[in-house]
Amino acid sequence: MDDLNEQIRLHSAGATVRHKSTFADLPSYKNVDELSQDFIDKWAAPFYIRIGDTDDSWTNQLIQANDTITKDVIVKLLGDFNWRTRQTGAFFVTIKNFTDLTDIIGIHFLKSEVCYAGQVYAYTFASFNTDKSIDYLNRYLTYYLSQPDLWFDHREAMEALTYLDKVNQTDLVSKHADNWIKFIANKPYWDKSITTDRLEGQLTLIEK
Repeated sequence: MDDLNEQIRLHSAGATVRHKSTFADLPSYKNVDELSQDFIDKWAAPFYIRIGDTDDSWTNQLIQANDTITKDVIVKLLGDFNWRTRQTGAFFVTIKNFTDLTDIIGIHFLKSEVCYAGQVYAYTFASFNTDKSIDYLNRYLTYYLSQPDLWFDHREAMEALTYLDKVNQTDLVSKHADNWIKFIANKPYWDKSITTDRLEGQLTLIEK
């Protein structure tokens, strides 16, 4: 029964696909103590469900919260083993431009321990536009595009690198193009074209 309860807990946290990757031994940041429900209700619940929105009410909500979002709050969110808190933490990192947290997010991204959060990690790295954030995107794509049975955040990583090529006048994404086509070969409902409209919409919101 204990094992079943643990499986249910992991599934609820977002660990819906257990996999052994080349990044499994990287030390990911984890909280020592569990987050209180009050903390989650204040810092995750009102935000995670709206990540991806771009309307004025969401913009105003973020503007009102901005001054109270501290690095301590963000690190606690990122250290929790749950897609909702990690996604929210990464989104806050983007808003605050805390590039010193790149490695925490980068290792979470590479290990892909929970679902949904990876798309926010990828967009965070697009926002950072640093050598290190670009390196994490490249490492992610190099490995995960070679894993056709893992349907993770490949598209968002491709979008992020495509966007960075656009703003930096580089051509880094081209080395992943063939592997992208191979990756989606067994995914008939995936669009092979990569656009950056959604990403750019998110970055426009954040710049407000």
